[in-house]
Amino acid sequence: MLRNLTRMPTDLSSDSRRQLLNAVTDLFLLDQEPTEASKEHYGQIAVTSLSHLGDEERRGYADRVAAMPTLPRNVAVTLGGDGNAEVARLVLTLSPVLTDSDLAAIAVSQTQQHLAAIAERARLSERVTDILVERGDRTVLTTVSANEGAAFSDRGFDRLLERGNGDAAIAGNLARRSDLEPKRAERVLRIVGQLAETAAGANSDPQSLARQARQQRLEVKLLLSDLAAKVREVDDVLIMLADEDRAYHLAQVLSQVADITPEQALRVLMQRDASGIAVTCRSLGVGATAFRAILQLRARRLYFSLRDIDDDVEAYAKLDLATAERTLRFLKLRTKIA
Repeated sequence: MLRNLTRMPTDLSSDSRRQLLNAVTDLFLLDQEPTEASKEHYGQIAVTSLSHLGDEERRGYADRVAAMPTLPRNVAVTLGGDGNAEVARLVLTLSPVLTDSDLAAIAVSQTQQHLAAIAERARLSERVTDILVERGDRTVLTTVSANEGAAFSDRGFDRLLERGNGDAAIAGNLARRSDLEPKRAERVLRIVGQLAETAAGANSDPQSLARQARQQRLEVKLLLSDLAAKVREVDDVLIMLADEDRAYHLAQVLSQVADITPEQALRVLMQRDASGIAVTCRSLGVGATAFRAILQLRARRLYFSLRDIDDDVEAYAKLDLATAERTLRFLKLRTKIA
């Protein structure tokens, strides 16, 4: 069927192409393990259709498929390289299909908004972060310096310190990282101390900010240990992290408690469709208050209207526990097979 659909008429209207693309996507999503031939045919339909759609139509489609692990690579590359950063944003942040080469090619050719979306990915290689720290503006540098899933080469780390010189936010982000090697940590904390000394109205003790940074690096590890030992309630931890807008750390908690990868946890947390995070939270027995706090974090990060939160919380309360558990089990099984 998909093979036949690739022979679509060339005179279809934009609305007809949108409807066709949505229908074919529904069909494609029914197959959890599509063949390479099926992916090729679907990819041809999608890429051909996208070139005829408007910005809002492309963005709606991109948001829907951003986290799909079966999305054909040529579709992911087309969406991630879209000249409209709002179309590309979630694909660049969430897509598991994009390779380092894809991300690098986009990072050297697209806008700062594209780079900022890449900087939020759950995992970033040294190859990609080298480009981000060389081309990125302050927003990009601040984001990537706070991303604990971002790896830095020696050259990239040096360049980040150089370009972020005098920026307290970037220095503070680096100081809070839990993965810094001793030599890197020493350099960062020295910069933090210098900034604390020279900042107007700063505490006279230059070590105070450094102590705070060390404490924050330990906090997430302690929270995860407390959850494993069952001395803290999951809901309390989720509410605290959501209220503090710590999406990456919240994803780490979900990853441990739900026994899924950090990448999967961040994808379900930050994709525009709330069904993934709803299923994950429901299967863990997360209460409505904690789920609301997570939705509020999502609203801040994804620029959602707060008016939609009440409807999502109401739908969450009606979500069947058995269905949520089956869906999460399937997600885990697919990860092990992959």
